[in-house]
Amino acid sequence: MRRRYALILLYVLAGCATPANKPPTPATSPPAELPQAKSEPAPVQPIQPPTASGDMVFDAWSQEFYGRALAAGVRREVLDRELAGLRPDPRATNLDSRQPEFSRPISAYIQGTVSADRMAIGQRRKSELDFLPRLEERFGVPGDIVIAIWAIESGFGAIQGDMDVIRSVASLAAQGRRRDWAEGELIAALKLIQNGEVSRAQLKGSWAGAMGQTQFIPSTFTTTAVDFDGDGKRNIWGSRADALGSAANLLSKAGWVRGQSWAREVTVPDGFDWSLTEGPRLTPAEWEAKGVKRADGLPWTAADASGQAQLVAPSGAAGPAFLLFPNHFAIRRYNNSLAYALGVGLLADGFSGQSKLARAWPQETPLALVDRMTAQRALAALGFDPGKPDGVVGAGTRAALRNWQKSRGLVADGYLSPAMVQRLKTEAGVG
Repeated sequence: MRRRYALILLYVLAGCATPANKPPTPATSPPAELPQAKSEPAPVQPIQPPTASGDMVFDAWSQEFYGRALAAGVRREVLDRELAGLRPDPRATNLDSRQPEFSRPISAYIQGTVSADRMAIGQRRKSELDFLPRLEERFGVPGDIVIAIWAIESGFGAIQGDMDVIRSVASLAAQGRRRDWAEGELIAALKLIQNGEVSRAQLKGSWAGAMGQTQFIPSTFTTTAVDFDGDGKRNIWGSRADALGSAANLLSKAGWVRGQSWAREVTVPDGFDWSLTEGPRLTPAEWEAKGVKRADGLPWTAADASGQAQLVAPSGAAGPAFLLFPNHFAIRRYNNSLAYALGVGLLADGFSGQSKLARAWPQETPLALVDRMTAQRALAALGFDPGKPDGVVGAGTRAALRNWQKSRGLVADGYLSPAMVQRLKTEAGVG
């Protein structure tokens, strides 16, 4: 019996021995047959702005925007820093929603824009800018055009705006009227700060977020601004070369046609069908077949003769008429306004010494907001849809007015005068 117990003890001790070629398992390791313990995930930080402004609408928007900005690639630390303490700016929202009580006639706008003082300053600035020939060669855009934009946008760089762009576009986004657009501009501005190209202090501009000497919004700066002075920075605030080069690049990307006019003043024959204004785009030869000719009597250049142009009469049949070439519409990519693009082009013509218009602008009467909206409601009631009755006399309202005028045997120039407003009110029975 003792011999049997001795043998059993020997086998037990042998089974517990560790082989020399296998290191012992550390005491801290779990048994091989048990799964590894799972570590707890790191706590998720809440997606919310770092501080509240006290404005319920703004704070509700800000909390939602925070997550969208993270998803768009804005880093959390940038959001926390730049949105900290941010409050809505009532100046931005008030200016965005303000509809002028009286519309400014295009004749008054042009006369204020194409002034003798502005032309004199522009001609002096033109003589100071030694980089203009390089700009024209690179982008194909005349220096006179970009100087005219410079003049209108910021008074040749003197008036660039002093509002915080981040705060301005955040305020517009929270307001909600143009939320998608404003959030896109805010994200673009935050990314400019994030990548180190600009500082928050540098992002000063208008209530709508337009910045620098040529008033670029953040997304346009991102895609279009250029370093034309070659110092390694895109500085539309302090560098004339960068500001004007960026404006020229924008026009080039918008389809500027090298060597072609932006527009030409024209004359039309008696009995002309004015309903053709803002309509077809035809070659100068095709317009001449309808009696439309250059007001200065000069022949068309080869570049112009090959282009297609649209006829406009901005102040109706009583004012000057123009054939608008594709370059006019490239200017409108900067600001989609007929008056703005005409102002730029006519100011540029003045810089280069071109003669005044053959037909003067007429005296126009400003229309009150209520009259503009009443005219739109009257057109809709008569079956001529002008779009939303918002008081803005845009292309839709002018087209509806031309159709109504033509159906009534009137001069179908699409010009809304006080007399037209009264006639529409009477016929539609609206007030």
